[in-house]
Amino acid sequence: MRIKFFLLLLFLSVGPFKSLAQEQKMSESEIASFKQSVAVVSKKINTLSTDFIQYKHLDFLSKDIETSGKMVFKEPNLLLWQYKKPYNYSIVFKNGKILINDEGKKSAVDIGNSKLFGKINKLIVGSVSGDLFDDKEFSISYFKNKDQNTAKFIPNEATLKKYIKQIELTFNKGDATVIQVKLLESSADFTRIVFKNKIINTKVDEASFTN
Repeated sequence: MRIKFFLLLLFLSVGPFKSLAQEQKMSESEIASFKQSVAVVSKKINTLSTDFIQYKHLDFLSKDIETSGKMVFKEPNLLLWQYKKPYNYSIVFKNGKILINDEGKKSAVDIGNSKLFGKINKLIVGSVSGDLFDDKEFSISYFKNKDQNTAKFIPNEATLKKYIKQIELTFNKGDATVIQVKLLESSADFTRIVFKNKIINTKVDEASFTN
């Protein structure tokens, strides 16, 4: 269960948060404008710190599994996922490695030795920064409603398709940053993570990425 949960986390996703407004497909001009606004914002992000709530939906359970914690990102590719409730579990992406601390039990994975983990790392950093739109590994479609824009990514490669059916990134129209990520598995299960209390370009201690 924990191993599967770890893989799901690495592929990212986000809370019982659904917009009541119906989605509409973006026009070509709207897509270009949206991508440009996200690119401008993402280039200005040097650090990002945010709380998150993660909801794991399993088809056979009547209630989603809820966990929460903090995420910290620092350019160019330092990333910390720290779960605080209901248990302590953290993952750090640093110097080509994934450092795992499972309630004091530490381990490491060399990203360079795994093509899959390399893709995972790229996917996570891209999801945080919003810089995924030119990735040839996905077919991307774009949608809008009154308050949000959503980009939906469908993997083109068989390796990713084994784990992911679709990834959805939801952006706040106001500041063009990611407020939610949703991962749909090949089954009816999915994971969602909602970001809140986001702080951009505050000082981040390097010690945050020591796992």
